[in-house]
Amino acid sequence: MSVVEKLYQAYHTNTPLKLGELGLNDKTEAYQIQDEVLQLKEEAGEKLAGYKISLTSQETQELFASDSPLYGGMTDVTVKNTVSLKEYNRPLLELELVFLVDEPISSDDTAEQVFEKCRVAPGIEVPDGRYEDWFPKASLYEVVADGAVNGAIVIGNPRKLVYSDVAAIKATLTLEDKFVKEGPSTEVLGHPAKAVLWLAKELEKHGKKLKAGQFVSSGTFVLPEPLEKGHYKASFEHVGEVDLEVTE
Repeated sequence: MSVVEKLYQAYHTNTPLKLGELGLNDKTEAYQIQDEVLQLKEEAGEKLAGYKISLTSQETQELFASDSPLYGGMTDVTVKNTVSLKEYNRPLLELELVFLVDEPISSDDTAEQVFEKCRVAPGIEVPDGRYEDWFPKASLYEVVADGAVNGAIVIGNPRKLVYSDVAAIKATLTLEDKFVKEGPSTEVLGHPAKAVLWLAKELEKHGKKLKAGQFVSSGTFVLPEPLEKGHYKASFEHVGEVDLEVTE
């Protein structure tokens, strides 16, 4: 069985692989594997709906020995507002702004122009890797090949905003109305729009475009939190709130 087939089977059956099993050691190869796994998902009926950006803070880059962010494609089946723990391997939770792309974004745009072409929604992302005990032990190449360890994304009500609206805002997470953690938008490459622009430039290097109708989960305000059963609420200043229900 090829590396691509192994990763797809691990995803399809929720049966994790052992760390190091795929023998990955090259980022270009890892992105190629990601593309081929995504192709298998599409052949099975899923559709590319958007992207997630990972490692947008110094702290998360250091966890995976990286000097830059990375991205992963997400399909339509990942967009949810209720998730079950049994559907995942070792799921986490992140607080992210989600950009809904209304006009194609190019590498020539400015971060301010990103806002002109998008609506912005509060979001909760559920990262999950197809490897045993993956966080934070998976290698950078394993994370890339696995679609930036994407699991699920919850997208709240989008709003039309301007660049300054989210330049230095705070997001707060609660579980059953009890405070869990909070973090600033500056953790996302200094400003979440800069992360979306980084993605547009990176996609163009891989012969792709950030298209109208797609979403971008732009990067986490906080270090990932282990996902637990219960009702989560994420509140973003100037943007709004979004809820996630987690069942067993």
